[in-house]
Amino acid sequence: MPPRAHREPRSPQRAAALVAVLALHLGAVVALAQYQPARGAMSHLPAVMVSLITPPKLEQPQDLPKPMPVVKQPIRKIEPLPPQPILATTEPTPVPARFDAPAPAPTPAAPPAPVAAAPPPAPAIPPNFTADYLNNPAPSYPALSRRMGEEGKVVLRVFVNQQGLPTQVQIRTSSGFSRLDDISLETVKQWKFMPARRGEQPIGAWVLVPISFSLGS
Repeated sequence: MPPRAHREPRSPQRAAALVAVLALHLGAVVALAQYQPARGAMSHLPAVMVSLITPPKLEQPQDLPKPMPVVKQPIRKIEPLPPQPILATTEPTPVPARFDAPAPAPTPAAPPAPVAAAPPPAPAIPPNFTADYLNNPAPSYPALSRRMGEEGKVVLRVFVNQQGLPTQVQIRTSSGFSRLDDISLETVKQWKFMPARRGEQPIGAWVLVPISFSLGS
């Protein structure tokens, strides 16, 4: 069965307007009826049927959702909270400010004692080969060199150790003749020397030994 159409109720404004229109029409008719010329003219007019116009009914749409039922929530009773105990607060005891005494200034370190400079080493005394007690023989003059008239000066470079012995003999300056140079080398290698000294300590050192060859000597 189709649902019945829901009749929309008339609004109070629309009903008041309709009543006002009808009242105006009735007032006009009454005024015309009392007016003599109009009364005679109205007697000859045909009767007019007046009917009230009913406004069309508006159908209620069928697909409108039904209103949701209102669920009433039970009213909860709010109980007052129990009074809370007030805790007494204690303020911290102020700590007196502490003022530390300033640290004593550091005592400057004493300057280091000056280091005494070491005394310079004693000068070295070179080896000696001219002492008489050494008995060093002079090199012999080669006979062939005399006949050939060879003469000159040889300078030897000799290293003397701490015991006074010549361990190295070298020709520093040649005489210009090999026989004179060779006899000088062989002779000095057999010599004895006073070793060089630094203070009282004997040391090894180099020394130059000159040997001259002259036909007039």
